[in-house]
Amino acid sequence: MKRTVISTDKAPAAIGPYSQAIKINGMVFTSGQVPIVPETGKIEATDIEGQAEQVMKNLEAVLKAAGSDFSKVVKATIFLKDLGHFAKVNEIYGSRFKSEPPARSCVQVAKLPLDCLVEIEAVALTD
Repeated sequence: MKRTVISTDKAPAAIGPYSQAIKINGMVFTSGQVPIVPETGKIEATDIEGQAEQVMKNLEAVLKAAGSDFSKVVKATIFLKDLGHFAKVNEIYGSRFKSEPPARSCVQVAKLPLDCLVEIEAVALTD
């Protein structure tokens, strides 16, 4: 079993002692992605739609760096600061999974990194 650390500058750099993702045995396990814009290192969107869109862009970049994509995601977890945002996040998230969506959990949490509104992690198959 070869364990590979995945890193890309197309997604935010890790802000702690963790990797953007780990690839092992034909699978990739991503760290939670937050709505940081990689080019600026800041959260620019203040609304849930903008933050969810940036999270999905960051997640897509990490999956791509690992040789995967949304069609290969088997499990995702969404963390929301406010479960009242569920419908809006679900619409943005769902636009990436038109058919055969992955298993998923969605939970409301007390606080997220940098006080953002949404964080999403995924497990996917790789090439």
